[in-house]
Amino acid sequence: MPVKTPRPGDLEPIERASRDEVAALQLERLKWSLRHAYDNVPHYRRKFDAHGVHPDDLRSLADLSRFPLSNKADLRDNYPFGLFAVPRDQVVRVHASSGTTGKPTVVGYTQTDIDNWAHLMARSIRAAGGRRGDMVHVAYGYGLFTGGLGAHYGAERLGCTVVPMSGGQTEKQVQLILDFKPEVIMVTPSYSLVIAEEFERLGIAPQDISLKVGIFGAEPWGEGMRAEIERKLGLDAVDIYGLSEVMGPGVACECIESKDGPVIWEDHFYPEIIDPISGEPVADGEEGELVFTSLTKQALPIIRYRTRDLTRLLAPTSRAFRRMGRIVGRSDDMLIVRGVNVFPTQIEEQILREPELSGNYQIVLTREGHLDNVQVRCELQPAASSIGADKRAAVARSVADHIKTRPARPDGSGTSGRP
Repeated sequence: MPVKTPRPGDLEPIERASRDEVAALQLERLKWSLRHAYDNVPHYRRKFDAHGVHPDDLRSLADLSRFPLSNKADLRDNYPFGLFAVPRDQVVRVHASSGTTGKPTVVGYTQTDIDNWAHLMARSIRAAGGRRGDMVHVAYGYGLFTGGLGAHYGAERLGCTVVPMSGGQTEKQVQLILDFKPEVIMVTPSYSLVIAEEFERLGIAPQDISLKVGIFGAEPWGEGMRAEIERKLGLDAVDIYGLSEVMGPGVACECIESKDGPVIWEDHFYPEIIDPISGEPVADGEEGELVFTSLTKQALPIIRYRTRDLTRLLAPTSRAFRRMGRIVGRSDDMLIVRGVNVFPTQIEEQILREPELSGNYQIVLTREGHLDNVQVRCELQPAASSIGADKRAAVARSVADHIKTRPARPDGSGTSGRP
C-alpha cells in the first residue's frame, strides 16, 4: 500500500530542526521545569536538598544526571495530590492507574497540559500516517486510563472524525468498522488480533478491510506481532509509546515512512538511559532503563522518572528527534531461568514464528528442587484449530527448540515492549 510520507511543509519547524537547536530548546525548558518542581512541590524540594543540588546547578544538559531519580513509589507516597505543582483548582482533569498493585498513581493536567497532550497526540497520529479528514476508530479504553481520551483529543486536534468505541464488544467493533469504513484504528496490539479473528470468522479478507493504519500501544509487542497484525488486517502497524506518569500516550511514536522505532518528542520530554542497577547514565545506543524528565508539564512535573522499560536511544532518522529501540522488557518483569535473563517479549517473538499459533500465550514458571522450569502455553490460530495431534506436537517441538536455542530481541537484533 502507498506510504503517507509527509511533505516538509507538513512538519512543525522543530521536527526539522538541527540537533543544536533541539538541545538549546531542551536546556531552556529543563531549567524552567526543575525550578517549577523545586519551587512548587515540597517533595522535590526535599529531595533536591538532600542530594545537595539546586535548579541553578543545571548549566548544561549533562548536569541533569546530578539530580535525583524518581519512581512510581514517589507518586504513591504522595497520593493523591501531593506532587501537584499548581493549586488544585487549576487542575482541569485527573487520570489514575488501576491501583491493582498498590495505591493508584494519580496524574493531573492543567488546561495547558491538556492542550499540549492533544497537540502531541495529533503530531503522533500524523507521524503514523493519519491525516485531516480521516476517520479514526478508537478502541482504547476510556475513563481513568489515559489511552482512550488521549487518542480521542489528539485525533480531533488533527481534524479527524473520531469513533469513540472504547474496548470490548468485539462483534460491534467489527460491524462499525465495516459500516463506517475508518482509515485508522487505535488499539492495543493484542486486542487488534481479537478483532482480526472476528473478521476471519466472518470470512472477510484483509484487502477488504478499510483500515490503512493501526496505531498500537499500551503493552509491549515485537516485530513478530507487527507482521501478524499487518498480515491479518492489511494495514501498516505503527508503534506509539507513553505512560500516564509522564503524560499518557504520545510521548513517542513511530513514523510510517520508516517504522524504525518510536520518535521521542524531545521538545517536551528529555530522555535518558541509565544502568538499572547503578542508576548511572549510559551512552546513546547502549541498552538500559529509560528515564524521562518533563519539559513543559505544569500540574505534575516529572523529574528523572524511572519507567522500568529497557531499551536504547537511537539516532534521529525521519525527524530531528532521537528514537527508542524496541522495548526488550521491563527491569521488574525479567525472569531469571537457570541463570539466563529472559523477557516475555523474547518468548513471544519465537511463538509468532509459527504460522499455526496466535499471539496469545501464557508463561508458567515453576521450580523442582533447585532447577527452574518454564512452560509456555500457546493458542492455535482459529484456522489451525483442526490440525491433528502429530502436527500439534511438531509445532510444540519447534517452538521449544526456538526458545531454547535461538532467542531474539523483539527488534530482531539478537538476545537482549506500554501508552
